Amino acid sequence: MKSKITSLTFTLALGALALGSSGAVIAQQAMTEPQVRSALTEHGYTKVHDLKFRDGMWYAHARSANGESVDIHVDARTGQMYPDKQVSQLSERDVRASLETQGYTHVRDVDFKDGLWNAKAENPAGNHVRLKIDAGSGKVVGVE
Repeated sequence: MKSKITSLTFTLALGALALGSSGAVIAQQAMTEPQVRSALTEHGYTKVHDLKFRDGMWYAHARSANGESVDIHVDARTGQMYPDKQVSQLSERDVRASLETQGYTHVRDVDFKDGLWNAKAENPAGNHVRLKIDAGSGKVVGVE
């Protein structure tokens, strides 16, 4: 009887681990086009069009709540929105420092455009990459 309880406990624990790990995979999936459209609408954007996925980001043209035409970048993992009319909270030096602490080297061509910082660098593996960086946190949100 004791061995049956032990094996049942083991089986249940394994099942719980499997469920937990599959839930983590689901949480890491990119947002779908309908989810992005819905999120933009919930944030007051209308007439959303030209929705495209590239470099880990969704790109769209839309009208803001005040009727202004804007380009918006949406992080496919988090749903964070970056309208092109956004002001950066970080300086270029802040961005360079943040990238270096994230393991990037040879950081160059750092500029702020469309609500995101852009830069070229080498990743920790030594590969040349183009980066999209959050203007508020300095975290990399897109890699090309």
